[in-house]
Amino acid sequence: MITTLRPILATLCALLCAWQARAADPAAAATADAQAPARKAVLVTGASTGIGRNMVDALTKAGYFVYAGARKASDLETLGKLEHVEALKLDVTVQADVDAALATVQARGRGLYGLANNAGIAVIGPLIELDEAELRDQFEVNVIGVQRVTRAFAPLLIESRGRIVTTGSIAGTLAGKLAGPYSMSKHAVEAFTDSLAAEMERFGVGVSVIEPGNYKSDISLAVARRLESHGLNPDKSRYAEEWKAMLARPKDRSQFGEPDAVSAALVHALGAAAPQRRYMVVPNAREAEMTVRKSLEKTVQLNANQPYAYDREGLIKLLDELLAAQPKP
Repeated sequence: MITTLRPILATLCALLCAWQARAADPAAAATADAQAPARKAVLVTGASTGIGRNMVDALTKAGYFVYAGARKASDLETLGKLEHVEALKLDVTVQADVDAALATVQARGRGLYGLANNAGIAVIGPLIELDEAELRDQFEVNVIGVQRVTRAFAPLLIESRGRIVTTGSIAGTLAGKLAGPYSMSKHAVEAFTDSLAAEMERFGVGVSVIEPGNYKSDISLAVARRLESHGLNPDKSRYAEEWKAMLARPKDRSQFGEPDAVSAALVHALGAAAPQRRYMVVPNAREAEMTVRKSLEKTVQLNANQPYAYDREGLIKLLDELLAAQPKP
């Protein structure tokens, strides 16, 4: 009986020792994970909460290993406890953080198949009253930070013929009162995606942008904290009524659903043979209609009163050609 149990006991002992080693040394655990087959590695920035954290969970369930970028020690500790995840201290506005994250990924020996540029902030305010420093902060995270991280990890992604996916927003198409800074940054992400896709095509690297509508996240809380820290006084603004209406909205966004569909789009963009360039992911028909209508409105405005304008028949012909060229899902 004892002889029969020895192989079982030896196996259990090996598993226990491996678990203890993983708990004691996360870096060694990540190196061991790198030697396991099948799990391609994906870096997710802004992975601590909201859409980013949802992405981490979806990716590990889909069979990926995730490098989860976050800034706060408490978030890094939480992320580091997840299976098939290594937490990386990564503020996309700090070049030293980006360099250190790259060195860590290179040292692990797993390579990098995917980059999910998800870190972002929202700056809100009337454009004619906005401090220049606020606008710089908005672009430093949402645009320059995206380019900074992409530039650093591009060699690894070229080597793996991988994928780059950036979290945009339907705000990159829509724009309105007080939302100018955020919409400007997400509109820049649209151009970033198209230019990068053209430049990376020769290397076999796919490039996509995911454009979510309203889902549960911490973005409204972050906006409220930012406004409070800057001592906002709506009564001193020319847009006092708009400020008050915005500040009266719920801050926890609990009225919106979990961003599972956003993460599903990321998984598709990483794994599909022919990923979409754009993934508009919205929770209802109203947000879809608003966004598509706005895009068509811009087309009509571009076409109006210019010497080479298309008539209705010409526009419909163009639309039919574009629909026919759209890759099948």
